[in-house]
Formats: sequence, structure tokens, C-alpha cells
Amino acid sequence: MGGLTLTKHIAGVEALLEGARARLNRLSPADAAQAIDNGAGLVDIRPEWQRRLEGEIPGSVIIERNHLEWRLDPASPDRIESARPARQWIIFCSEGYTSSLAADVLNSIGVTATDIVGGFHAWQQSGRITSRSVTEVGATVR
Repeated sequence: MGGLTLTKHIAGVEALLEGARARLNRLSPADAAQAIDNGAGLVDIRPEWQRRLEGEIPGSVIIERNHLEWRLDPASPDRIESARPARQWIIFCSEGYTSSLAADVLNSIGVTATDIVGGFHAWQQSGRITSRSVTEVGATVR
């Protein structure tokens, strides 16, 4: 008889998040900016409505969460052009919760990733440049 077999149970979303963050070397906005200067890619996983409301970070690639693994895995036929082996990716969402989970999943498939502590809000509050544009999915924010 076929069916779904769960081999490991996680005691709620907080435990899931705590485990993901324990495996990441999360970056402050300043450290993320330095990593970007050194060649890391920056990815915004927020849906359009959040980007429209909050703004965007120039230089980030827009890849909404539901396509992330396929776009950044260098072995995927659906990868973006800049997805290459050994490239580091910095993922961000609004506050750094979803991005922690997403970065952890990327690492589990061999894509080097981390996220920004505090997400877009922390980036903006640190005085770093943001944009009021709404960029289409797959494009880089100007």
C-alpha cells in the first residue's frame, strides 16, 4: 500500500526556523553589501505586492519563492544565466524569516546560500539604497 511516510517530525515552525538558522552564517546588511561587492548574488523572494508596498534593492534578482530552487540550481534546465557552481547567493524577504528557510533549502541541494538578518526592512533601516520600482520576475532591479 503506497503512502506518505514521514521519517522526521519537527515540532512546529519555530523549531524549523531555528534549525535552518543554526545551519546558516546569516549576514548583517553591511556584511551582505560586502559579499555582494565580492561577487555574491542578491535575490529578492518577496511577492510583487510586498515589493510594491516596501520597495526593492537595486542589483537584486527577482525570483519569487516558488521558483527559487529551479532558478538557482546550476544543474537545472530552468536556471537563470548567473546561476553557476560555487556562486554564493544572499536571499532576502521582508524580515528574514522566509529567507532563512529558503537559504537552508538551497544549501541542502548544494547551492551556497545565506540570508540577511532582518531582511529588506533591516537593509532599508541601515540606510542602504532602495528603489520604489516594481521589477518583473526574473529581472534585476535597476
